[in-house]
Amino acid sequence: MYNFEYYTPTFIEFGKKSEEKVAQLIKAQNCKKVLIHYGGHSAKKSGLIDKIEKLLTEENIPYVELGGVVPNPRLSLVYKGIELAKKENVDFILAVGGGSVIDSAKAIGYGIANEGDVWDFYAQKRVTDKCVPVGVVLTIAAAGSEMSNSSVITNDETGLKRSYHTEISRPRFAIMNPEFTMTLPEYQTACGCTDIMMHTMERYFTAGETMELTDKIAESVMQIVLKNAPILLEQPDNYEARAEVMWAGSLSHNGLTGCGIKNKDFATHMLEHELGGVYDVAHGAGLAAVWGSWARYVYKECLGRFKKFAINVMNVEEVGSDEEIALKGIEAMEKFYHSIGMPTSIKELGLDLTDADIEKLADQCCDACGGHKGSAKVLYREDIVKIYKMAR
Repeated sequence: MYNFEYYTPTFIEFGKKSEEKVAQLIKAQNCKKVLIHYGGHSAKKSGLIDKIEKLLTEENIPYVELGGVVPNPRLSLVYKGIELAKKENVDFILAVGGGSVIDSAKAIGYGIANEGDVWDFYAQKRVTDKCVPVGVVLTIAAAGSEMSNSSVITNDETGLKRSYHTEISRPRFAIMNPEFTMTLPEYQTACGCTDIMMHTMERYFTAGETMELTDKIAESVMQIVLKNAPILLEQPDNYEARAEVMWAGSLSHNGLTGCGIKNKDFATHMLEHELGGVYDVAHGAGLAAVWGSWARYVYKECLGRFKKFAINVMNVEEVGSDEEIALKGIEAMEKFYHSIGMPTSIKELGLDLTDADIEKLADQCCDACGGHKGSAKVLYREDIVKIYKMAR
């Protein structure tokens, strides 16, 4: 077990009618004006935005709003939000939605608090410890952005999808009512469950030391998703299943499942970010499409972890060699993806990539990660090309 730091300052208000606390929680931030940031028509159509605005009005909390966030949130809307927020003297951002909205809100927060181009942070040209505070009303269980230090933005001019991480961007609070996720399309629910699994696995598959308690927590998070994802597809209004998955999403990406682990992997995320930036694929689906190929490419370098995953998470019988057990675990994971309608290849994503396409994606991966990435196995450009071709 390695030394570690653990920081999770986000206050959680979880459960039915928790959104009714939104004005109270914002008031506690002593802010002067709020930017309500949200996605498409669903937040308006459901009445949630109107309810939030009514609650803020009743408490005399001034606000402006900006909708239009899409999956793989766009830098162009971030620029628009920064301009609006500065014009209106906004000093607090309320993100109403899922990971894309929250990530966009964090980026706007960076842009308000810092001079210059906010993209510089995502392009790794500058760093900052300043961000206008963010609060969340969560409507999608997936990215875990409501408790994380991460933000991922797509530059719609260049097609580059890049992330930035600072502790200062962790939301001050997150309101989590599982009922808000009941109207999500099946595909979006499945993508969310996949993202939760992947955030946990990126920390689980490491070649370094681990902590037994952290392993048990991570395995439990994954088991909860494996159990409840099929339930949600059959019973979308099952509150208990929604609640379990929503909380799993937060725990998967707030740092808890990485305590005592020095080197997290996140190579699958790196591979997907380029697909998402260039081809605008759904994040969860992109992760599922490349994970199996990544796993088969690296498992021998991290055999003990893959065997443990197979037995403790995927319920593979401990029969045969370690390698056979590990491969059965990978196969079981892919069967789960298919069972919830997720792809396990790039072709199943609907993409037909040429060798030239793959070379370009690999170049972008290397630019983004400084030439190498991974913990289960450190990947260089040649490895990245091979994995993309396997996944194709």
